[in-house]
Amino acid sequence: MNIYWNSFRTFFRIGLFTIGGGYAMIPLIEADVVDKNKWVAREDFLDLMAIAQSCPGIFAVNMSIFIGYKLKGVLGSVVCALGTILPSFLIILGIALFFQQFRDNETVQRIFKGIRPAVVALIAAPTFKMGKSAKIGMTNVWIPVVSALLIWLLGVSPIYIIIMAGLGGYLYGRYIKPSESK
Repeated sequence: MNIYWNSFRTFFRIGLFTIGGGYAMIPLIEADVVDKNKWVAREDFLDLMAIAQSCPGIFAVNMSIFIGYKLKGVLGSVVCALGTILPSFLIILGIALFFQQFRDNETVQRIFKGIRPAVVALIAAPTFKMGKSAKIGMTNVWIPVVSALLIWLLGVSPIYIIIMAGLGGYLYGRYIKPSESK
């Protein structure tokens, strides 16, 4: 099958059936890209996620761009990005056209209230999986916990957290890790 059509269809389906944003798409992207199609090795998937999170823009679109580029260069990036963006665009367009008709509908409001906890689970599951892949254990679990608390409770910008984590990792690798191996 044509790789362009296959990748477009894959990312269109992911974009169509994912509620909750880019992080909720992680399990679907991983299942299709790593397990089913084997476009990206499992070891590389975590690195792609880190890069996609570090770049400006929408996480899922960044992931699709990087995967598309790996598959077929610039045209592959465009095809995969369109596949990811188009479902949301069409759904939002449809909602905008008919929003006034069902905005106050009690059934619609209840459906959205029921979807919220499922979205939280869709985001939590890949978070724990990423933690396992990143080898977060009892000795370093304090890093993501403290980072999350700083962001949540004190309103520290995630940019500062990323900079400090990068600096800490560099200093650890440069000065502490070599002395541990002696």
